[in-house]
Amino acid sequence: MQFDNPDRGFSYKGVGPLDMRMNPQRGESAAQLVARVSEEDLAELLEENADEPHAQLIARLLKQQPLDTTHAVERRVRTGLSAALPRLSKGDVKMSVRRTFQALRIAVNDEFSALDALLRALPQCLAPGGRVAILTFHSGEDRRVKKAFQAGSRGGVFSAVASEVIRSTKEETFANRRASSAKLRWAVRASGGS
Repeated sequence: MQFDNPDRGFSYKGVGPLDMRMNPQRGESAAQLVARVSEEDLAELLEENADEPHAQLIARLLKQQPLDTTHAVERRVRTGLSAALPRLSKGDVKMSVRRTFQALRIAVNDEFSALDALLRALPQCLAPGGRVAILTFHSGEDRRVKKAFQAGSRGGVFSAVASEVIRSTKEETFANRRASSAKLRWAVRASGGS
């Protein structure tokens, strides 16, 4: 529910500080991160965390002057992309804004490290024949889960893994718009797995 609270700074849908920390008492905010890292590192972060095709341009835009609110970042990315790439559709610009917020949130909370740690520990947490299902919400997460499950299958840790990702139905997406980006993958711990 913290995503819906404008005071937490996760979304540009409401005016709020550019924070994005899951625990607001620890670590640096998104505003501090953007101010601290170089333009080159910021572009790399946008590419790695959100597959952002305009990462270099967005990093340059974000480093122009300090930004401390969610609306300031949204406005800077939206107007900057529209001016620099006038043929880019409004939908594509909006996706770049969304990916920018996603990339910053992942970096601020070190989300990929937490997911990687879970995936490494997961086989030891499952009893033989135990089942796991992981729900992801973007391609970076999904790639990590898919590769971990495939490696576990090849190594005999998992006896079965999802061959295809499971997505929400039209009815589920209509009932919960956030389900549209959800992907489910599952695996079964091998009975005698190592």
